[in-house]
Amino acid sequence: MSKRLSITFYILFLWSSLHAQSFSSPKREVRAVWLTTIGGLDWPHSYAQSSGSIERQQQELSHLLDLYQQAGINTVLLQTRIRGTVIYPSQYEPWDGCLSGVPGRSPGYDALRFAIDECHRRGMELHAWVVTIPIGKWDKLGVQNIRRKLPGVARRIGPEGYMNPENPRTASYLADICEEITRNYDVDGIHLDYIRYPETWNIKVSRDQGRNYITGIVRAISQRVKSLKPWVKMSCSPIGKFDDLSRYWSHGWNAYTKVCQDAQGWLRSGLMDQLYPMMYFRDNQFFPFAIDWAEQSDGKTIAPGLGIYFLNPKEGNWRLADVTREMEVLRQYGMGQTFFRGKFLTDNDQGIYDFVKRFNRHPALVPAMTWASHTLPEEPASLQMSKKGLSWQGHTPYYNVYSSRTWPVDVSRAENLIAVRRTANSIALPTDGRYFAVTGMDRFGNESKALQSHQMETAPRIDIPLLACDGRRLTLPPKDHTLDAQLLTIETLQGSIVDTRTYQGKTIDVSRLPNGYYVLRSLGRKGVTHRLGFFQVKRGLPHI
Repeated sequence: MSKRLSITFYILFLWSSLHAQSFSSPKREVRAVWLTTIGGLDWPHSYAQSSGSIERQQQELSHLLDLYQQAGINTVLLQTRIRGTVIYPSQYEPWDGCLSGVPGRSPGYDALRFAIDECHRRGMELHAWVVTIPIGKWDKLGVQNIRRKLPGVARRIGPEGYMNPENPRTASYLADICEEITRNYDVDGIHLDYIRYPETWNIKVSRDQGRNYITGIVRAISQRVKSLKPWVKMSCSPIGKFDDLSRYWSHGWNAYTKVCQDAQGWLRSGLMDQLYPMMYFRDNQFFPFAIDWAEQSDGKTIAPGLGIYFLNPKEGNWRLADVTREMEVLRQYGMGQTFFRGKFLTDNDQGIYDFVKRFNRHPALVPAMTWASHTLPEEPASLQMSKKGLSWQGHTPYYNVYSSRTWPVDVSRAENLIAVRRTANSIALPTDGRYFAVTGMDRFGNESKALQSHQMETAPRIDIPLLACDGRRLTLPPKDHTLDAQLLTIETLQGSIVDTRTYQGKTIDVSRLPNGYYVLRSLGRKGVTHRLGFFQVKRGLPHI
């Protein structure tokens, strides 16, 4: 690790502990959760065996997704292939017993399709979490099915069964499953778990050859998925430390050397779009390794997994600050956040859920896959506005809606984002006193130019001379000697105060204000105000 990286690590560690929640909420960021279905750990907590129990199981999931949405989560990693068993009707593998209570028995509905629809209705992505190499207990249904279909592919280690990563049929079979999911479902991603050698495996080939075997499986899956739907994100959850760093030791537990998992190479070669490293560590076992992931991301998305289960006293002895410092540093380095696992988030252990809601106080879009496509989609048209909502025309899969009390609406600011990934061409909401903008978005996450609810001819008209403002500094009018004002207030045209400044000097900095028209007022010691003039902030609309 470089000297610059190690110094930065210590500065960030100290700085973030003193300035919790100081980073502004970014417009684009992965905020994910692993939703575990094995044994019903996160969901479901009841079995679907009748129409009434099906509804209860579905309602439980809907409630969890509501909680995730309120915490700003935009990506749900749903455990879809569990241990050689699945939660959807498959031609390759049997039903897992977590849904119906009986392995091999249908719960009476398609849980994967239901979850996808519910996530998309809330503007969230759903990625099918596929456990790859482990296939469960040797005498259980998952292993039995694979031993029958693919003789010699399953390997036994103690009581557990594993798919042999050195057997070429493993890659083909796992690619079949991922192709089936991609072809039949509107998933936003295929998320590979345990795509590595088991730690108990006696690796007899060279480490280079072992990495070639694992990479061959990843390549087979990625090619199948991308040939069908190139916008479906390929990701995995590698071991949290990629390898030893020059100044920090991984204690023998790393992705690259120990289990032959070349996750950073998969980003560079285009086999992966995202990584969710399992970084269930603290302090100098977390920060330098997290920064290493960021520096080796090749411009792709990194959303480290945080071990929030250690906040539960039955699981560990972490304090809330251990996690919140990590979240601050990840955001500073442009990385996302992923919580392991769902139950520990929604159970609000040590207040983690409350903190996440404050930390993610504005919605966020998932980063666009510009490496796969960077063409801007078509801009929406014919935006109609009434007191009860908006409607528009367009041909993109999704729409994002922005709003502010100043015109034009700045679509680069996260605080103006009020609805994401909408599939409908309308939205119901109160519109009095606000301006709106709508963008179209394609399956790769690219946004169109913004369609504003008001154009120049319908924007507020100011018939008196404006105060001089270059978009970054506002020239103040000369202060009358009879004026006792010590403060200045900046208001929107609707009367909302957006900033307060000391009344001194010849200019003030307005570079943090969004584009729009404002009123400048003086504020005296007795609360008396005087309008000093109007001004416009205009820096040019950003192209998204």
